[in-house]
Order: sequence, then C-alpha cells, then structure tokens
Amino acid sequence: MTENGLMDGTRTEKLFYNDSHLSKFTAMVLECEPYEKKEGCYAVELDRTAFFPEGGGQYADTGKLKDAKVSDVREKNGRILHITDQPFEAGEIVEGEIDWETRFMKMQQHTGEHVVSGIVHARYGFNNVGFHLGTEDCTMDFDGEISKEALQEIELEANRAVWKNLTIEVSYPSKEELEELDYRSKIEIEGQVRIVTIPEYDVCACCAPHVKQTGEIGQIRLTGVQRYKGGVRVTMLCGFRALEDYRRKAESTGCISSALCVKEEDVAQGVEKLKNDCTEWKQRYAQLKRDMLAIRAERLAGQSEDVIVFADDLEGEELRILMNLVLDHGKRLCAVFGGDEEHGFRYVIGSRILDMRPLAKELNETFHGRGGGKSEMVQGSVQGNESEMRAWIQEKARKMNG
Repeated sequence: MTENGLMDGTRTEKLFYNDSHLSKFTAMVLECEPYEKKEGCYAVELDRTAFFPEGGGQYADTGKLKDAKVSDVREKNGRILHITDQPFEAGEIVEGEIDWETRFMKMQQHTGEHVVSGIVHARYGFNNVGFHLGTEDCTMDFDGEISKEALQEIELEANRAVWKNLTIEVSYPSKEELEELDYRSKIEIEGQVRIVTIPEYDVCACCAPHVKQTGEIGQIRLTGVQRYKGGVRVTMLCGFRALEDYRRKAESTGCISSALCVKEEDVAQGVEKLKNDCTEWKQRYAQLKRDMLAIRAERLAGQSEDVIVFADDLEGEELRILMNLVLDHGKRLCAVFGGDEEHGFRYVIGSRILDMRPLAKELNETFHGRGGGKSEMVQGSVQGNESEMRAWIQEKARKMNG
C-alpha cells in the first residue's frame, strides 16, 4: 500500500482497507460513462470509496451515491467502477453510503470462513480450494474428507475463537517477508499481498474486508457436509444468518412438539413413533383393501364368463389385483377400468387362456388409447364413453370365444 492509502496501480483509495466498518463517505467523481453491460446504467469511478468490489469469493457491496442506487461494484484494469442508475459529472462531489447491514453480514461470513479454514488446515492439512459467499449461506470446498463427527469438533473450536474476541490483524509484508511467512492461499499474486491474521487460528492472503474482532462474528454454525470433487463441501452460517437459522428451526421444533404432544427435546422420538404408527396403519389399510377386493372379485365371479368392471375408486395396482382375483375364479377374461369419462380411463385386461395383445391394439385404435403388454395381460389408458367401451369389449370377447 502506498503512502496515500492507494493500492498499487489503482486510482481509487480503498477506504474499506483503512476501516472495514466505514459505511458513509464523501468522494469526487473521476469519470462516469454508460455501462456497456446494462442499458440505463452507468459506471462511476471515484477518487475514494468504501464500496468493496466483488472478489475473494465475496460479492460486491450495494448502496447509494447521493440519490443514485449502486447495484454492483467491479474492479477492472485497475479501476473500481460503481454501477449506478443515474449519471454524474466528472469533478462532482458525492456522498456514498453502503448497505451496512448486508456488508456486516458478509464480513461475519468471511471472517468465519477464515477461522474454520484455518482450523481445518491446522488439524488435517486440508486446503480450502473453493469459497462461495452466497445470498443464503456459505460453502467451503476442502481437498480432503471430513466426517460429520469431525465437523462438530471443528464447529466447537471455531466458536471458541469467537468467544475469545480476538483482534483481526491486517498487514502488507514485503516480498522478502512473504517468502518467510507461513500463510494460506500462497499463490502468485501481482502487486502488494494483503495478509489477514486471526491470532492462534489463521494467516491467509485475502483482499476482502473483515470484522475487527472475532466476537463480531456472533456464532458459527456448520450446517452440512457432502462429498465433492474428491473432498468435501461444507455449508456454513455465521452471525445473523446463524441466529435466523436457529429461530426458524426452533419454531419448527415447537410446532412439531405441539402437534405430537411431546416435549421439544423429545420430538425425534415422537416423530419416529408416528412414523412407525403410520407404517402399521398403512399395512392394516392395505390388508383391508385386499380383503375388500377379494370379496368384490367373488361377487363379480358370479356374473358372466367375461367380466368387465368400471370403477372410480381403484388406484394403482388395485386394478391388476382385482383382475387377477377374478381370473382366479376361472373366468375367461377380465377387463378392469379405473377413472371417469372426463379425465379418461386406465385399464388392465387379462386372460389365462386368450391372447390379449390383439384386443389391446384394437382398443387403443378405437378409443384413442395407448398401452400394451404380454399375451396374458395388457394395460394402458383410453378416452371414451363407458357404455360404448363396455359394449365394445363384450362384443370382442364374444367373438374371441368363438
């Protein structure tokens, strides 16, 4: 960093490096030009700014310049460009204000990521190979396996770092000092390297603003881990996000507790019991349905040799089950249709002695249907009038029987 607070090669003083908590500032417009990527927007370059541009896995600040909305901030070819919905004149003095609540939330996440990544690197030697600060959560990609049990230990130690309220240190080492320094993200970086240090936990090259002390992170919650590209992806929530996650889950737990009439600490056992009860009742219901279908099949078997059934109360496999139960009584043919004329019918047709495939083919052609199957059973769907289809099936069955 140069004496006037500018980073090498940049015309704009980066106030967020001097004070990460600065939310309001005054600056002079250096240039303003139409923004080529979005009609009706302008790219404004200032002599100084508290707006952090996108970088280091952290998305850009938003806010306003005077009455103009700042929707994005980009750093390109040594220029920091504020994307606004209004133009400005070069030399104009403007007041800027960032969306502080969003900025602080992002700093909570980013500093939390440094704490967690530092712990993982120290304990397991794994590197953070991908960090994304999203609008709802953060993800960190590590190049090694981390179990859920280990994640709990990492989370506890990360929160110990929060409780210690450690002061975040920022430094700009010389090239000679960097060569001797042990830090994460040790890659080739042009220009001055900015080092962010969390005493006892992490030393890392980083371009983004951070909270001043670890206590400002509030809370660190590691909410999930999954295998990803030979390593793992860890999901994290910090500060306000962690609090909102706790509130939302506590509310859900309370609702479940009330519904099951169990204590909140016993909701898991309550849900398991409900799950087992549901399984038992489903099995009882299925058996009752089978018994009812058997009674129904016995009644139908007292009719003609060719049984045709239209029913709107049969679901899924029940059509096939009823057909087989009827055929078990020695009937030549059984056709079961489920549905209605408005929405169409599903059908299952079977026989133990006749080939059903020609019948299905002609049925589909006559009643705009589709389907097929084997010699002993065909199934599909058709559209048409119930009485017409019933008469058609009866006539075809009569001819098939000779």
